[in-house]
Amino acid sequence: MPAEPCPPAQETRLLEATPLIRSTFSEAKGYGLSLATTSMGPASLPRWCVWVEPATGDPPDRWQKRWLSAVGAALDTWSGHLPVVRVQDPDRAHVRLRRQRPPRRRTPSGWRASNGRSRLQLVQVRRQGVWRFEPKVWVLVSPELRAPVLQATALHELGHAFGLWGHSPDPGDAMAVHQGQDPVLKLSERDLETLQWLRSQNASFGVPERSETQN
Repeated sequence: MPAEPCPPAQETRLLEATPLIRSTFSEAKGYGLSLATTSMGPASLPRWCVWVEPATGDPPDRWQKRWLSAVGAALDTWSGHLPVVRVQDPDRAHVRLRRQRPPRRRTPSGWRASNGRSRLQLVQVRRQGVWRFEPKVWVLVSPELRAPVLQATALHELGHAFGLWGHSPDPGDAMAVHQGQDPVLKLSERDLETLQWLRSQNASFGVPERSETQN
């Protein structure tokens, strides 16, 4: 019988709430040198389990339908280039997407609003009796956006969630810090080159640490 791809978490221990550090890579593909990493290497997994906040109400209102459609399209785009499994239980997920406007953030020039935000934590998780180190990511995508902007925001924030913790200087890339006039709804060659390079780097995430019988 094949192993369950996204088993539920039996126990979770928080290791670092703000784990990102400056990369020490001397060379990289795409915009890899602009990405942050962690003390355990890039926050990347061989396979990602993703939970998307479901609609409330039956039937859901049109705003929820629009949010789910845009987020689903962005997730499908990433799923074409790395293993992603959608789950119905957030305890099975590495990435959790919420339908919520991010709180404003204080900057040197004042308070700043944003369309989306991703927050990374490093955790130690026991699943099926086996401990692993994992990235745990919360993604907030505001529902109060035009559909194309909503989809572009979800695409960008999911890029962070899947390990691209940084930005491209090119406005044509999904991970651009400032996109052009038209929302970017697909991954560029530089986005894909950077993703492939990132996933080729050594990291300790997702590797079995010890079984329950070894405690």
